[in-house]
Amino acid sequence: MSKVLVIEDNDIILKAMKTILERNGFSVTQAYNGKEALEMVEADDFEVVITDLMLPYVNGMELIQKIKSDISKRFIKIIVVSAIDNELTISEAFKLGADDYMMKPVVATELVNRVRKLVGRAIRK
Repeated sequence: MSKVLVIEDNDIILKAMKTILERNGFSVTQAYNGKEALEMVEADDFEVVITDLMLPYVNGMELIQKIKSDISKRFIKIIVVSAIDNELTISEAFKLGADDYMMKPVVATELVNRVRKLVGRAIRK
């Protein structure tokens, strides 16, 4: 079972994504802020991290940068899920190492398909 970490400070969105992913066979851990998420990434092996950009303590961009700069964690695939549709912000997320970017509100089937796609090609180096 693939392990997914979902980071979202909106409780309703977080629970919805967790439920959608669990119903589709993923093991889901949730975090409400970037600081908590970094501690979880350090303590466990996730295949995919799904993160919002606007987070308390450590924002999504910082989170991407920290994960991708850690040689033992850089294999983790990252999907940004955000309401921010600014082209510069999206470009920056990809430059920092995001593997995918989805706009809110998220369509359940699209979320599941994108996670499946990333898990299918996740290769640890």
